[in-house]
Amino acid sequence: MNTLILLRHAKAVAGLGLADIDRALNDRGRRDAAAAGEWLRENDLVPGLVLCSTAARTRETLALLDVDAEVSFESGIYDNDPDGLLDLVRQAPDDAGRLLLVGHNPSVHQLVHDLTGSAPESFPTCAFAVIELPGPWADVRRGAGALRATRTPKD
Repeated sequence: MNTLILLRHAKAVAGLGLADIDRALNDRGRRDAAAAGEWLRENDLVPGLVLCSTAARTRETLALLDVDAEVSFESGIYDNDPDGLLDLVRQAPDDAGRLLLVGHNPSVHQLVHDLTGSAPESFPTCAFAVIELPGPWADVRRGAGALRATRTPKD
């Protein structure tokens, strides 16, 4: 059984005058990201592999999680396409039993729904969904996952 953890980046600055991809986290986002990393460690959910968008806010979220894992920065995650995210998950190596994807809404929220048939009503910044998936990553398909946990900064 593989575990996929989907994380929407933490809260970013409004970004007036900045390109969207360059928006960094605000103070709340930095606090929430650090707390999210603590939650991962406390719940024995530290990933073996992380797929992370190249946007500044996702990279900063990942850094503040403080997890010791192999990281692959994927520009395609920023494209915000749930089908593209699913393709990236399917390309994960077989030995990555626990995979974390750090991305953006609405694609991350949509992927939770696509994989499990259900999803929280909202998926705010720094929200997690933990999904168990049978079989190898290459065989991941819509509806095959079981939503095991969700977490938001307010939980």
